[in-house]
Amino acid sequence: MDGKSLRDFLEIPYDELEEMNLKVKEQRLQRVSVDKLRDERIKYLTEEKRIKAVTVCFTDLEGRLHMLDYDKKFLLKSADNLTFDGSSIRGFSAQQESDLRLSIDWSAFYWLPSDIFGPGKVLVFSQVLERDGTPYHADMRSRLMQLAEQLQAKDGTVVHAAPEIEGFLFKGRDAERHFHETNSFEFISTGGYYHSLPGDALRTFIDKAAEAQRAMGFQNEKDHPEVAPSQFEMNFSYSEVLIAADQIQLYKLLCRQVAAQLGLTASFLPKPVTGVNGNGMHMNMSLSKGGKNLFYDKGGQDNLSAMGWDFIDRILTNANDICLVLNSSVNSYRRLDPHYEAPNQIKASANNRGAMVRIPYGNERSARVEVRSVAPDANPYMVLYTLVRTGIEGPKSPEEAESKRNRTRFLPDNIMDAIRLFKGSEVVARLLGEVVQTKFAEVKQASAERCPKLLGSRVKPNEIQFHHEVTNQYLWNLF
Repeated sequence: MDGKSLRDFLEIPYDELEEMNLKVKEQRLQRVSVDKLRDERIKYLTEEKRIKAVTVCFTDLEGRLHMLDYDKKFLLKSADNLTFDGSSIRGFSAQQESDLRLSIDWSAFYWLPSDIFGPGKVLVFSQVLERDGTPYHADMRSRLMQLAEQLQAKDGTVVHAAPEIEGFLFKGRDAERHFHETNSFEFISTGGYYHSLPGDALRTFIDKAAEAQRAMGFQNEKDHPEVAPSQFEMNFSYSEVLIAADQIQLYKLLCRQVAAQLGLTASFLPKPVTGVNGNGMHMNMSLSKGGKNLFYDKGGQDNLSAMGWDFIDRILTNANDICLVLNSSVNSYRRLDPHYEAPNQIKASANNRGAMVRIPYGNERSARVEVRSVAPDANPYMVLYTLVRTGIEGPKSPEEAESKRNRTRFLPDNIMDAIRLFKGSEVVARLLGEVVQTKFAEVKQASAERCPKLLGSRVKPNEIQFHHEVTNQYLWNLF
């Protein structure tokens, strides 16, 4: 008897997957009650015999996605008492306070393409809790969820976000972890912007990853090779802020997995290769109330409302303080290089791509603010939480807004300066709390001290092997 006939695990066609995942997404948007969703999901898992495991996800302070596969039967019995050792997660709890809990967010439930994740699995996001059941201070997903709920409850304000995430595709599996041996990355394509043949390796990867995204309810818009060799970008529709952040984590996970299946590496390092454009994660944001886009004003400068400009001015005023949140690795400061359309100028512009903030042309539906100086390795929950709170309540400069917008200042060009500004910021202490401010600065300092202080013109092995998303734990512990 062959293996297939012994196993009957769930495998769902892509068109059905998309329909199922979009239905769940709509339930999130309609704010269906937590109790109803939990009962619905548990009933489904109980009755669907072909599911073997539930992948439960959480994100650490630096932005790494962690996944635990729970046997379905165990999860159904123990869903209210899932624990893990927080002391093993960099930036989380100390050894003496290591026991943390996971609380499943049943609204963030995904059916998975079985050819990528394996048959018989579903995925769900979770919050991290203290032992007493209160939200863990360093879990930025919980913080972003609370912020979105508070804004909605206060006056019906809804935050929307749409990321544009660039990545590189390199030859070989696990190319980042082998960088200290090779000192180079090998492109699989040098075609450039929009240019690739239908069947080449880059296009094959993009097609397969985009198909998986679509099946998981991302609502794709467009995908294409980017400016740099072997660079790609796959855009998906804007959504409410927590959904958008979850999708960023899934986007990177999907890309890495699809690339690995093709014997390649999908890299979201901000600047893995000098001499070509780096990777960005442009963050488009808007606020709405009662279905009305609060950032749109037909008569406003660049069709942006006074509220939209106020949001921008607050971000520009506090740009240096929050730079470490948006650019959280040694390598990300290579990207803030003015020779390659680098968004390192603390100013706003409708057409200057060197500006930190861009105002895309928009109408009543699409008017938005685009923060371009975000690197793709940043913690998406922390980025969105920080940008939204800064834009709404951050201090404004006493300087005239118009002159401030036109005057050119620059973001830090190295992580040491960014850490110093972050640690000394009263604004950051108020937004994130002093405990998270201290912890985040400590883990960033630990990475920075393992790398040469001066970036120079050559990418160094240290900035790759000690990068928080590459996580070569063996090498880290040998240091």
